[in-house]
Amino acid sequence: MGLIPVKDTHGKRSSSMTFAMRWKHGNLRLIMLSIAISIAMTFMFLVLLYGTTEKNVSVVVNGQEKIVTTKQFVLQRLLDEQAITVGPHDRVSTSLSAPIKNGDVIEIHYAIPINVVADGNTSKVYTTEKTVQAAIEDLNISIRSQDKIEPPLSAELEANDTIKIVRVETKVASEEKTVPFSIVKKEDKSLNKGTEKVVQSGQVGVIVEEIEQRYEDGVLVSTDVVKETVKTKAVDQVVAIGTAKAKSSITTLANSSGSSQTVTVGDYTFKAAEVLKNVTLTAYTAGPESTGKDVGDKGYGITASGTKVEEGRTIAVDTSVIPMGWWVYIEGVGLRRAEDKGGAIKGNKIDVYFDSVNVATKFGRKKGVTVYVIGPNKPAAS
Repeated sequence: MGLIPVKDTHGKRSSSMTFAMRWKHGNLRLIMLSIAISIAMTFMFLVLLYGTTEKNVSVVVNGQEKIVTTKQFVLQRLLDEQAITVGPHDRVSTSLSAPIKNGDVIEIHYAIPINVVADGNTSKVYTTEKTVQAAIEDLNISIRSQDKIEPPLSAELEANDTIKIVRVETKVASEEKTVPFSIVKKEDKSLNKGTEKVVQSGQVGVIVEEIEQRYEDGVLVSTDVVKETVKTKAVDQVVAIGTAKAKSSITTLANSSGSSQTVTVGDYTFKAAEVLKNVTLTAYTAGPESTGKDVGDKGYGITASGTKVEEGRTIAVDTSVIPMGWWVYIEGVGLRRAEDKGGAIKGNKIDVYFDSVNVATKFGRKKGVTVYVIGPNKPAAS
């Protein structure tokens, strides 16, 4: 009462600020929308301006270049415009959705179908590479150093060609083999001519072979001996060949029948059906120098009687003088059996068989030899 009311200036200022904030908040969305529309219109203007600008672009298809003029701004639209089709296996130097600009170079490589035969399978694949090696690398095909590839890596590819890959594998195996011993014959003056004696027994040897086995696609195609190691050395068999002239004491006893006579020579006593005087002895072998036949020829080493020649037993005779298969005692030589004959053996002539050409040559020709014809049965030593 009676008092003048004081003006509240502070309350009015607060009301003004609240109104401003309310206006700003209510129109914020409108402001943001206006900014977005401005940006979009600017972008569309730039696109329209850029899209209507002509550009010169180089398009290289499989190495063939073509310069095209276009207003397109995306690569896919340019390719559609030029009726250029790109497949899923073809290679393009840039993305189909990439923008293009004046002076761009676009490279396109068309893929070709090829067949790959490997590991028992045949596959149809596509590649843009031009050589076998490049295609193998492009397709990530595993190749080992020994594998065989057809055609060669440097060969150029054409559509529907076939690349064949043969898997090659090498294995090394060990194998033991026996080595036969050799027979060495040495002359011995302490033994009678025509006799033999083994003075050292032979022993077979053993070698270890390392064999390289080559497989192609799992099939064995070759084996090669790459190394030999002697495990046991072979020992020669040494045979002494008598060269001394036999000094036999021959005793002839009268036979009561008068048709044969009993003869004792060394450890043998036998009845001689006939005694041949002044017989000529020669020597022969189974080889070409005597028979004209080599080892491996048909009939090599086979006598006229069908037996195999044997030194110390076999002689060739004239069967009209000594029957085939009969035993004889040759003075200075010993017991022998008539198993062979020859065109040059006529009358009182005997050919004595030896294995060695040298021994046969040294035997030479002997004349005036006495031969006792015994019969079909070999006399037993007493």
